[in-house]
Amino acid sequence: MALVPYEEGGGWAARQLHSPSATFHFASRTIRLQQDWRRLGVAAVVWDAAVVLCAYLEMEGIDLRDRSVIELGAGTGLLGIVVTLLGAHVTITDRAAALEFLESNVQANLPPELRHRAVVKELTWGKDLDNFPPGAFDFVLGADIVYLEETFVELLQTLEHLCSERTVILLSCRIRYERDLKFLKMLRERFSVSEVHYDSSKDVHIYKAQRGSRKDDF
Repeated sequence: MALVPYEEGGGWAARQLHSPSATFHFASRTIRLQQDWRRLGVAAVVWDAAVVLCAYLEMEGIDLRDRSVIELGAGTGLLGIVVTLLGAHVTITDRAAALEFLESNVQANLPPELRHRAVVKELTWGKDLDNFPPGAFDFVLGADIVYLEETFVELLQTLEHLCSERTVILLSCRIRYERDLKFLKMLRERFSVSEVHYDSSKDVHIYKAQRGSRKDDF
């Protein structure tokens, strides 16, 4: 589940989180997502990191056509929906509690001819990884999934299982706490990591990681 900190309070940001829906424009389409903070909390609202990664993928012209992609901690499904619209075959994952909500957003925003390209599937990091073929994905994507320190080991284990030498990991996140930097250090012990984008307006970083020393240009 896409887990990020949140503090109750007023202001525009809080109103956006508590809004029952959110609308975005990507891949020449309007995407309308349902949100449900009261019922599902952080898994059911759109966070800036997902928006920034969607924009990065589209603006950089990264070729996702017919690529095999898996998203971790998908939440509302924005990123997985956009990647599907950009031509990929996408496995969109989250914990069991969020799947019904996630599936409804995915189905509502993909045209019928593209729905076969997106599969919503349960994935709790570090568990039942045999349900996912090892090293079978071209891209592993995650937006604001680095937050709970107790999940770091399981997240790394999951990344190692999903990745081959050719797999590109893209993680979009806001660095809020010292523990977030700790995760990046752990990631660098297993993968070659570089920062490929920073959105100063939203204070969101995008990191690219691959096994070994490879630094493919997508």
